[in-house]
Amino acid sequence: MQHAARRAALWGVACGLLLGLLLFAPAGWLATALHRASGERLLLADARGSIWSGDAVLVLGGGPGSRDASALPGRLHWKLRPHWRGLVLRARQGCCLQDELRVELRPAWGGFTLVLPPRPGGIGRWPARWLAGLGTPWNTLQLGGTLQLTSPGFTLQMVEGRPRFDGALELQLQGASSTLVPVDPLGSYRLQLRGDAAGGNAPTLTLQTLDGALQLAGSGQWTGARLRFRGDARAAPGQEAALANLLNIIGKRQGALSVISIG
Repeated sequence: MQHAARRAALWGVACGLLLGLLLFAPAGWLATALHRASGERLLLADARGSIWSGDAVLVLGGGPGSRDASALPGRLHWKLRPHWRGLVLRARQGCCLQDELRVELRPAWGGFTLVLPPRPGGIGRWPARWLAGLGTPWNTLQLGGTLQLTSPGFTLQMVEGRPRFDGALELQLQGASSTLVPVDPLGSYRLQLRGDAAGGNAPTLTLQTLDGALQLAGSGQWTGARLRFRGDARAAPGQEAALANLLNIIGKRQGALSVISIG
């Protein structure tokens, strides 16, 4: 009886320590997890609080070995709560997020599912100069303008390292500019990601020019975990000389075109 009571007491202490560890796990653990999951491109710097309720400075980096980094103004605040299907993340940031952002994370065998409820009114707005943190060529382009993200609803499912998309995301670059050229603004652009995993269709990515001196167009498709994208950039009539240097950086020159190729 004494041995049984002792074992029960030890199990009670161990469970109490584990529960306390989970309840008061530091925010730095979440920062480390995000840093690794993003390929060292997203960092929660100066993280405070716990993984369940904390705040940090959101930094964009260029990946392993890169010295490039760019921080957003202010601090990102989050709350993470258990849900019957997984976890619910609520985040807010005065500079950039429109209202409170709510995201569901559902762990699954061999992967996870991330659900973003419809946000047609907008998810957030970010300064385009933040992209300089990604390194080449963004740090050379030194973009100005505003990035705006909207969605009618979007689901990302990761299964054994392969992404599956349902719904859509739309990213607009509005009033773009670059320190490399005298033309300001260069224009405004739309990048759309659409997926229909339920219908068995491969996710697509399209790039369109809304207006401006720099004309961008392209399309791509995910095959397994790989994106294949083909596009081109060209100058509007009368802007060829002013944009020549920029076109040399964007892609591989083929006459008046600058060819963009990924994958």
